Amino acid sequence: MITRLLYLARHGEQDLTEPGEPDAGLSERGRRQARLLGERLRGRRFAAVHHGPLRRAAETAELVAASLPGVPVYATELAGDHLPHDTEPAGLPPAYAEFLAQFPAAERVDGPRVTAAAVLRFAGPVADGTDGADGAGPVRELVVTHNFLIAWLVRHALDAPERRWLGLNLHNAGLTVIRYGPAGPPNLVAVNDVAHLPPELRGTGLPPDYLI
Repeated sequence: MITRLLYLARHGEQDLTEPGEPDAGLSERGRRQARLLGERLRGRRFAAVHHGPLRRAAETAELVAASLPGVPVYATELAGDHLPHDTEPAGLPPAYAEFLAQFPAAERVDGPRVTAAAVLRFAGPVADGTDGADGAGPVRELVVTHNFLIAWLVRHALDAPERRWLGLNLHNAGLTVIRYGPAGPPNLVAVNDVAHLPPELRGTGLPPDYLI
């Protein structure tokens, strides 16, 4: 088994100038965020870039990949925007219970199923002989995705209670890195890192009262 360095990035800021558009692409700020994330990652050796099917994730991945010449880019439902866990609302703060109540029954089944498949695909060391595992060092993969999946993978890496994916909020174009070695638990290398963004591009994607 070979160490995997899993780079997780939330998509750039979504364009909200068209109310009611469920699959809007990036705003101009979002495009700037994505380009700067690409510059941050330039020079690192990636086996692949994966992204969810929604436009904001696909456009972010395309802009980031422009700084990673030769790295293949794949769209996958595993990196989509899914409810990661059918969390029981009893005992949660009212705001969390209200949030969970908006998800229909189908999403409570399908979301956790797809998320479990994403964990199997990305959350662990890489088997010998896998593409990108050439023995020259850890295998780096970038997944451009959404808040829920990153929150779930952080929770999973920490072996925290399942409900603790709630309340983990990521900046647009924030970078999280998890190291999965052949032995021992996963290591959080970075969480929600926005050092590549100037102050005016930070804080997007967070609830307004989270800003400091």
